[in-house]
Amino acid sequence: MTTDELQKFGKTTMETALTSFGAWTKGAQAIAVEVADYSKKSLEDSAAAWERLAGAKTPEKAMEVQSDYLKSSYENFVAEATKLGELYVDLAKEAYKPFDGAFAKASRS
Repeated sequence: MTTDELQKFGKTTMETALTSFGAWTKGAQAIAVEVADYSKKSLEDSAAAWERLAGAKTPEKAMEVQSDYLKSSYENFVAEATKLGELYVDLAKEAYKPFDGAFAKASRS
């Protein structure tokens, strides 16, 4: 391998790594925002449920409020877990893309 080829290879490798790092950063930010939004909504829903529970006039109404809250909390959690799973898959795909192109070039050489 000549010096020029070695320099070109080093430059390509660095560009690939930086592109991948950019994808990781972007994906991690999206995940962090999603988790923060979910946490905020979860706290708001919990506070609202406590208010409804405190205002319940009968034990039956209190049980209904609690049951509704638990059901919606579970459904929201499952939806959020699914969404986060998709974000992690997207992150992995985007971070791998630059290497995929580099591996294809290397295998042709």
